[in-house]
Amino acid sequence: MSPDHQPRNIVIIGSPSSPSVAYNPQRDQITILEASSIASAASGKAGGLIALWAYPSCIVPLSFQLHADLAAHHAGAEKWGYRRIHSARLGARGRTRSGLASGSDAGTRGNMVIPTVPADLDWLHVENVHSYRSTGTPENTAQVIPYEFTTAMAELAIEKGANIVLGRATSIDTVSGAAKSVTYVPKDDSASVTVPATDVVLCAGPWTRSLLPAAPIVGLRQHSVIMRPTRPRPLSGYMLFTAISLATSGVRRAKHVTAEIFTRPNNTVWAAGDTDDIASFNIPETAEAVLPDEETCDNILAHVGAISDELGTSEVLSRQACYLPNVEGDVPGPILGGTSVKGLWIASGHSFWGIQNGPGTGKIMAEFVYDGKAVSADVDELDIRHLDGGSQD
Repeated sequence: MSPDHQPRNIVIIGSPSSPSVAYNPQRDQITILEASSIASAASGKAGGLIALWAYPSCIVPLSFQLHADLAAHHAGAEKWGYRRIHSARLGARGRTRSGLASGSDAGTRGNMVIPTVPADLDWLHVENVHSYRSTGTPENTAQVIPYEFTTAMAELAIEKGANIVLGRATSIDTVSGAAKSVTYVPKDDSASVTVPATDVVLCAGPWTRSLLPAAPIVGLRQHSVIMRPTRPRPLSGYMLFTAISLATSGVRRAKHVTAEIFTRPNNTVWAAGDTDDIASFNIPETAEAVLPDEETCDNILAHVGAISDELGTSEVLSRQACYLPNVEGDVPGPILGGTSVKGLWIASGHSFWGIQNGPGTGKIMAEFVYDGKAVSADVDELDIRHLDGGSQD
């Protein structure tokens, strides 16, 4: 430590996106404040898609490369399931219990032009697939298992000197326009605790607004299920975005649904349906209080089972729900950078790309804290002070 260095107390509110955000060149006091547990929200329940075709373009290449570097240096393939993978958009007609394709076109399959589907997608009813379009290849697409990835990043942050505290932040305290301290309620306790802070990095996702009311962040609820296929041979590696037509009460009528289906290297499958904005402004106080709706999860299982016997007969390991932090209005997320309060930084609103952009976010935020500006990428368009006149009161 240099003799003229002034010690800093850095508080990171929320799970760390990358150990970079807890980078500690001067051995400062760094506290990661997590309300429930590490990876208890979207950072542990999302799909885990990594892609060069993600958004926003200003940070995606940096973060994509950092994912590869982290995996190479810390055994990511073994520890958090990092691998390069194919992704595609797929349209299919779900099978009915009789085994026939459902929907109004069930009787006209003989006239269809069957699209070319990769041979290793043998776990789908490929005869009922009516459209297939590749959206990513191993050159520009990868995946991780979010829970394992985020917990591994927390362990790396601890190795770098960070301290993890379980507690729900209730206020960011300021004096003369600068961050002074953070007050929180420890998990399983009711007495408030205040810790000094020279810098506060707000990574609270959909809970950002509870601490910074003017932040234009809302939560989109996403349900998902995790399954383990019963066949001994692992399913081939694909991340599929599907549109499925299902039979309803009438033979000539069909219901159209969507499902994301991501196979994982640990022989499990993550599947999710559409997001919704139920209670987006009044979400539970902590991630562990976000409970899944059983019917919604049942629907996801039914939908994916209609296009795959392998998925329809899988063991269900988990039914879960989380809130994805989304930036309101026609504004690209996330929001990264400083605020009108000196020493208060924000990194929130990653929407569907929180895992993808996590390492890049961590590196950028470390640069903001220690250098006062982003060096590795030009993220000026993501500055909260450019939104709605820049008010953050």
